[in-house]
Amino acid sequence: MLRLFSDENLNGDIVRGLFLRQPELSLLRIQDVGLRGADDPAILAWAASNERILLTHDRATMPDFAYERLVRGERMAGLFIINDRMSARQAIDELSLLIDCSDQAEWQGVVLYLPL
Repeated sequence: MLRLFSDENLNGDIVRGLFLRQPELSLLRIQDVGLRGADDPAILAWAASNERILLTHDRATMPDFAYERLVRGERMAGLFIINDRMSARQAIDELSLLIDCSDQAEWQGVVLYLPL
């Protein structure tokens, strides 16, 4: 099962919907780990050191910081950028598919844009 980490701008309905579908889901929120208000590089560093794929709606700055990490040779467990125009249901469906049908190692160093 994927180990996930949601940033503070991720739609809470998506998080709640994922937990309703998969109560055993390994998903932490920024609020859970005391990183509320942290900058993007700090969030990516925490996710990498804790081997968690970051979920975000932030396509303006987060991908650039993720690619900078990779260029510097730093680890990144993965980044899923969810289009904020997707319905929560579609986002939950697509994330559930990824959770059920892939392994953590597949997403190492990958930036993935949803919808698929």
